[in-house]
Amino acid sequence: MGRLKILEYPDPGLRMKAEPVTDFGPALTAFAGDLVETLHGTGGIGLSATQVGDRRAVVVMDLSGDGSTPQVFVNPEIVSRGARVWVEESCLSIPGIEGNVVRAIELKFRAHRLDGEPLDGELRDMEAVCLQHEVDHLQGRLFIDRLPLVRRVGVRMRLAAAGWRRGTAAV
Repeated sequence: MGRLKILEYPDPGLRMKAEPVTDFGPALTAFAGDLVETLHGTGGIGLSATQVGDRRAVVVMDLSGDGSTPQVFVNPEIVSRGARVWVEESCLSIPGIEGNVVRAIELKFRAHRLDGEPLDGELRDMEAVCLQHEVDHLQGRLFIDRLPLVRRVGVRMRLAAAGWRRGTAAV
């Protein structure tokens, strides 16, 4: 296994849409292991395949705080959402930026396990928020796209300025 390079905004790969996984073989298991290892090396709680430039619809999460309970969701879909609240989010692909967005704190989902077996379940609180954030990544959407308009404009200006300092355009 190995750590993967996480794409950072404004990399166009962050806007690519994932494709459903149809091959549930050893290569998928190895890739999921690499995603988990990468996630654990960041201190984050969730990571999608698209964040590392891979088009497979795979998400890993670990909210344990100690790396002890990684979860893998293949082809995840949100089936229904419950109560919504404002939550503060950040993203491994947009370092240094945080913002408040509206997310459901209860949801039902459908996915597959690494072996291809169906997985249906319910998530609450931060697990629900995290899965929504990662499913957005699989659809080419970033949390900054969900910010209120004034905040979104300010964040994009800040990112553009930071990008120009690094020598890359960030719009």
